[in-house]
Amino acid sequence: MSSIKDVASMSTIVKLIKESQYVDAIQILTAQSQKHPKSRAALSLLGYCYYHINNFSGSAECYKQLTQLYPEVEDYKVYYALSLYKAGAYPEATMALSALYSSSHTKMLRLQACIKYCEENYSAAKLLLEKLPQDDPNYIYNMGCLLYQEGKYEEACVKFTSGVKLMGYIPALSYNIALCYYSLKMYPQALKQIEYIKNQGFKEHLQLSVGMISEDDDFHSMGNTPEHHQTVLIKALNLKAAIEYQRQNLKMAQEALTHLSPRFEQELDPVTLHNQALLNMDTKPSDGFKKLASLLQQPFFPHVTFANLLLLYCKYEYVYLAADVLAENAHLTHKIFTPYIYELLDALLMSQKTPEETFRKFDDMCGKLSEQVRKLAKKVRRQARNKEAKMKTVQECKEILEKYTVVMMAQAKIYWNRENYHMVQKIFHKSWEIWCEDDTLKLNIAHVLFMQNKYKKAISFYEPIVVKHSDNILNVSAVVLANLCFSYVMTCSNTKAEELMKEIEKKEKQISKDDPNKMVFHHCIVNLVIGMLYCTKGNYEFGISCVIKNLEPYDKKLGTDTWFYAKQCFLSLLENMAKHMVMPVDSVIKECIHFLEQCMRFGKTVPAHIQHPLEERCIQISKNTVAYEACKLLTLFYEVTCWK
Repeated sequence: MSSIKDVASMSTIVKLIKESQYVDAIQILTAQSQKHPKSRAALSLLGYCYYHINNFSGSAECYKQLTQLYPEVEDYKVYYALSLYKAGAYPEATMALSALYSSSHTKMLRLQACIKYCEENYSAAKLLLEKLPQDDPNYIYNMGCLLYQEGKYEEACVKFTSGVKLMGYIPALSYNIALCYYSLKMYPQALKQIEYIKNQGFKEHLQLSVGMISEDDDFHSMGNTPEHHQTVLIKALNLKAAIEYQRQNLKMAQEALTHLSPRFEQELDPVTLHNQALLNMDTKPSDGFKKLASLLQQPFFPHVTFANLLLLYCKYEYVYLAADVLAENAHLTHKIFTPYIYELLDALLMSQKTPEETFRKFDDMCGKLSEQVRKLAKKVRRQARNKEAKMKTVQECKEILEKYTVVMMAQAKIYWNRENYHMVQKIFHKSWEIWCEDDTLKLNIAHVLFMQNKYKKAISFYEPIVVKHSDNILNVSAVVLANLCFSYVMTCSNTKAEELMKEIEKKEKQISKDDPNKMVFHHCIVNLVIGMLYCTKGNYEFGISCVIKNLEPYDKKLGTDTWFYAKQCFLSLLENMAKHMVMPVDSVIKECIHFLEQCMRFGKTVPAHIQHPLEERCIQISKNTVAYEACKLLTLFYEVTCWK
């Protein structure tokens, strides 16, 4: 039987397809094809539905059967080849096309060119495209893609723009224009294109504007609909996330992904999965590593996944895992890595076994990159009258400086981990010549000076950074503010320390007024560090009192970060009491016991420390709490003081 006999079923299927409810149609068609395996109508509609939900392997199987059952129908052979191409089976798609190929067959030429492009055989793709009429919209689009692939972003942008003028608004063309602007670092222009794509997509398909919902709400996946593909919203919003990430606007990058329609994780495309992993790495590192590692097992993944996974493993000091992944995917290194990434990873992977050799490799890289910066600086001076050329050179110089920064910081980390701060300082000062205007370098020099107790010099580097953010001082890290206050106290600049603390407190009160539920710990941490200072000087009575006072109210101030500083003071006091070096008065002991009892009460759900991602030996949740550690400290107090 070659047709669907159930008229009711047929009308239902047609209605479902018209309404784009392909998944429901597939369920009925699958049942029909089981009853009638050679039904032309069932196989044809099933292939059509599979194609429109991006299940190209399923559609290829349907069209394969149709080509065998009806070899005289050329369209089935075309659809079979197209499905194989979409499924990424390029050799099979080429073979399927060979029976049809004709130099005058425009559709075949386009598909052949697309296959060669995806196989990264760009010269062959170009030869095929040149056989098309130059006013053919597909010629313009595909030639733009080839120009982009060759790194000719400006020419590609011109080509895509001419396509828009010729054909009007086409989402894919607008996206490619945005992509060219992104590659040219022209982010405002790229964002303008993306915003237009988003507005048009939501306007034409209102259901796509639902956006992601919180975990607390009922989750209803929209799946991967044809509208997602047609509007290129997924690509566009991922590109927006990438732009904001490059601009170091992490919150805005995360927000861009929340505008995507809700989908289950298994339905996510590789780019979205990669970006989710990267953007949430600070808060969900274990989840991020899992996603990136799973992407590498897929036939297609963003090329940056490989390098990002290896670099993140190195960042979290899982060098052995990075080495394993690199060994398993050695065939990808020369295909994907730039020489810079290859050299960087090569040095990082040696850091634990041969730190001296690693240092030498980093030194060589820094030398090469600094030489490039100097040459570009001279080029900028020569281009003083050519504004456009100068801007390009300045941008190129910035990119080299970013690479230099990564290498130099990795080099400094070798000695920082050894607590050889003098050597770290030498590395930073060596970079001063070409990097003197960068706040990151100034901040790191300040940290190194602080660790060497060179407080006056540390102030000279910390102060300008804090002054720069005087409009919103809470944008400065709490550790930086604490170190600056500590340095003021140690250099007898108590007035400056008090003024800074008042300014922090003022800003925090304003935030609490605007959002009572928001937790802000800057002022608390600064005071805790001051309390630690007094404890290290032996004035435990004042230091402990300062710590306790600044953790009130406990339900708002007791957190993982604040507990880290507080427990240092109590551990120091207990150690010196056990050595009979200090013996606080009874009132201080009572105050400590009362404080720890309150920590046991309010710290039951507060993590004592953030566990390392991928850590094999997981700490029991009940033991990784402030309440548990406070209980241990309280027991020690009773033992040391014989308090009843």
